[in-house]
Amino acid sequence: MKATSTTETREHAGFSKRIFAPAAACLLLSAACFLLSAACLLGCSSQPIPPGYREYAYVTNGKSNSVSVIDLLTLKVIKTLAVGRGPTGISPNPKKNEIYAVNSGSDNVSIIDAERNAVVATIGVHGKPYFIDVSQDGRRGYVANSGSANVSILDLEKRRVLATVGVGAAPGVARISPDGKVVVVSNRGGDSVSLLDADQHKVLATVPICRQPEDVAILPDSSKAFVACTGSGQVAAVDLRSQKLLALLDVGKTPVHLALKPDGGEIFVSNFDAHSVSVIETGANEVGGTYLIGSNPARGTVSADNTLLYVSNFGSDTVSVFAIDNSKLLMAIPVGNRPDAIALSPRENYVLVVDTQSADVAVIQKRKPRGKDTTPYVMFLLIPVGLQPNQIAVKAFISQTPASAP
Repeated sequence: MKATSTTETREHAGFSKRIFAPAAACLLLSAACFLLSAACLLGCSSQPIPPGYREYAYVTNGKSNSVSVIDLLTLKVIKTLAVGRGPTGISPNPKKNEIYAVNSGSDNVSIIDAERNAVVATIGVHGKPYFIDVSQDGRRGYVANSGSANVSILDLEKRRVLATVGVGAAPGVARISPDGKVVVVSNRGGDSVSLLDADQHKVLATVPICRQPEDVAILPDSSKAFVACTGSGQVAAVDLRSQKLLALLDVGKTPVHLALKPDGGEIFVSNFDAHSVSVIETGANEVGGTYLIGSNPARGTVSADNTLLYVSNFGSDTVSVFAIDNSKLLMAIPVGNRPDAIALSPRENYVLVVDTQSADVAVIQKRKPRGKDTTPYVMFLLIPVGLQPNQIAVKAFISQTPASAP
């Protein structure tokens, strides 16, 4: 059945693309997934879990001004939390049971208590924030304010702004290094990165790199940062100790996202307009190869064992599974409409994909082959959320309080 085509404009931190979207296909996919999930739920045995174990996914809904809370043990939305206007980025605290949602339309950050799944505080920042990064000790949050050319440094213990530091024009992302010493800020309007001293709250250096830098990845040893430049089809390698540009690497057209392997050895670049991923060898600062992956790859994530890359393909409504060791595309799995943000569940039994146009989260189940069915992945379920879902964050912990009420 041929779907009716519609158009939309995708806007993401200054990045715009004219796209064409089949609308009715998602309805057919939803019906098929419902039947499949019902069959699987009847046939699958649940894994034992310890008392008090919680496993949640939090999804920002940009046009609903809310965050959907999905219980990953039951695969149901258990709460929808009202936050500020136009929520975009969202991140968990690695040390506390808190989640932080950035509200781009109201210039503030909502703090969500994951134990109760309730908004417990709101911190005002500056103009047009999109993302937040949290330090590994869980004490600080860093928010780049795109509309006001500065970065808000948040004290997450006292729930207040600790400092505001001026940077370059239109900063998109502020990322803290794993050792907690340097904040790397991509200045989309300045074609540069600002390097901030995380303790002194001041700019150490402004390094010119390439056109329209956006996403940032920092190696686990905090030695280097890699920055994707959407305007020039390049990735910049920056030495964080000498504060100098090391290399400009040519990748595909419009690199929009960097997925770092947990061991730090490689970065996978989603080249939106080249329909490919480029593999960067981080030790040598070289592009090891570029591979067709799907139509308009948007975001990627890597399994904890460093063997598999999952990529959401915004233009083809699929998720690609890529074997890292032999650089082979294993399969493409149909999901909902316009998939973007992607995450693995804490136990990696599910791949979670945010479908921006069909307003749902696609749940792909990873499973062991059974009988004649050797398919390792199955599109398991579509979970409806709010309008224009943007980002997803997952959190697993042992709760000290009773389970959240539906």
